[in-house]
Amino acid sequence: MPASSSVRHLPDTLINLSRNQLLLLLLAFAAVVIFTGIGLRSPWPADEPRFAEVAREMVASGQWLIPMRGGEFYPDKPPVFMWSIAFFYWLTGNLKIAFLLPNALCSLLTLGLVFDLGTRLWNQRTGAIALMLLMLAPQFVIQAQKAQIDAMVACWIAVACYGLIRHFFTGPAWGWYFVGWAFMGLGIITKGVGFLPALMLIPILIMKLRDRALFRGTLTWRCALGPLAMLAVVAAWLIPMVLYVNNLGTEEALAYRNNILFKQTGERYADSWGHIQPWYYYLTSVIPSLWFPLPLLLLALIRPLSETARYRPIIPVLLGWIALVIVFFSLSPGKRGVYVLPALPMLALILAPLLSSQKPAGWFPPILTGLQFLLGVALMAVGILAWNDHPRLVEKVADYSTDPAKLHQAGTFIFVIGLAWLITLFGFWRSRALGRLFLAMMITWLLLGTWGYRILEPLRTPRNVLAAAEQHIPAGGQLGMIDFREQFLLFSKRDFTHFSFFTGREQENRNAWLWMKETPDSYLLVADQIELPCFTKDGAIPVGTAHRDSYLLLSDAQMAPTCTPPDRVRRFTTPSPGSWLD
Repeated sequence: MPASSSVRHLPDTLINLSRNQLLLLLLAFAAVVIFTGIGLRSPWPADEPRFAEVAREMVASGQWLIPMRGGEFYPDKPPVFMWSIAFFYWLTGNLKIAFLLPNALCSLLTLGLVFDLGTRLWNQRTGAIALMLLMLAPQFVIQAQKAQIDAMVACWIAVACYGLIRHFFTGPAWGWYFVGWAFMGLGIITKGVGFLPALMLIPILIMKLRDRALFRGTLTWRCALGPLAMLAVVAAWLIPMVLYVNNLGTEEALAYRNNILFKQTGERYADSWGHIQPWYYYLTSVIPSLWFPLPLLLLALIRPLSETARYRPIIPVLLGWIALVIVFFSLSPGKRGVYVLPALPMLALILAPLLSSQKPAGWFPPILTGLQFLLGVALMAVGILAWNDHPRLVEKVADYSTDPAKLHQAGTFIFVIGLAWLITLFGFWRSRALGRLFLAMMITWLLLGTWGYRILEPLRTPRNVLAAAEQHIPAGGQLGMIDFREQFLLFSKRDFTHFSFFTGREQENRNAWLWMKETPDSYLLVADQIELPCFTKDGAIPVGTAHRDSYLLLSDAQMAPTCTPPDRVRRFTTPSPGSWLD
């Protein structure tokens, strides 16, 4: 077949390297991109401060079995991801480094697995292309550089897929088969959906029914033992947790057990209470943009794809699995773009052998070139508008800061990113479209992880609000918060009290009033829009804006003369949670 596609012309010096040498070189390059910025920023909302605080409390308390948030059980997610952050925090003593390390390392493992599968199933060139295609998709690098659970669970799912593929397509390899199931269990106690690789058995069984000669020696009765390995891993955490909860016997402990086992699993999937989106959300709003340009490349290679699928069963099996994953998440009313991340590595693996030996449709390069040009121009235009204080941009930045210099800094950064996209386009005009786009994307990630982080850090943390509040709180004073957010807890250098994440706003008000009455030198931090039946806002001290809200500091002077006692006294105090900042 002709060898003339967009990125498969890797330098011969690279292809002539040994497999391990090429893998190490590619992973070193990926590590530079992914690890750039670690230690330069703090945890940013929405999820990162929560997981970082849970991990910090694990190390501080020595209780790692059940995650705690502000001294209260955190039942939304199993503990594995928080364990990993806590481990690196314990190891390094630096939370700014520790909270980003787990996903960075997991993403490197995912890249290595994709390279290895591409090499085993096809050749070394295909493995390298698969790795680079995965890095090209924005969603992969975005999650690799964040502290959300999804990159880690995607890694465990990739390991599980790797085990199944090694067994069914390069095996028999029963050891890898059971490793795959074990990592499904690890995925379940990381984020519930770790079982997704088991869906791969559906297209495998369909292929077997169509051709009895397939999967001889691999699809046998022993396959039924796989779920036992998965359950064993789940039980390694589940049994101690249940025993611990039963031993405590408190209402809070039992509520945690029921929440994590039922509400956050089946109920959250079937009757989600947040992030409600239409069934086509992933197909129209997520995959076209966050997986770009892989979906476009799939269309450009549709003819060789259909031809290859006839004699390579791995292609229809992986395509079927990707479709099942998307359908699975589409059926739930609650949707977030990161949910479909686990399917992305397998899409890169499908496209790599086609790109290695086939030429995409003629329309693909000019469309890619045009999109890169338009995006570069658009970014430069946004930067120029920011320099000139465009009203809509001023309004947008005002949610985080009222300092016009911040908008101008962001405008310069965006302008430079756009300029880099145009320079890579015209400076490498004779190169291939995918190669130019890959270079532009890698430059973008490197700039974001250095310069971009320094601009965004003051805008994405509540340090300004807390610093202003602490100026009015005497030494030894305590800070409380109604409707608290984990970022305020994590960054507070004063003892921080909240009144239960699971208490209604009215009960929080009553508990806060009672706490201030009983606690000397106590102050309350509240968002300006929150109704306060037990307090007055007259005379409250404005302490700034953070995360789209303006905040007030209330003292005893803002307490109402009386307030109805709470139905139950609920208060959780964390001593100096922000000490990690010193």
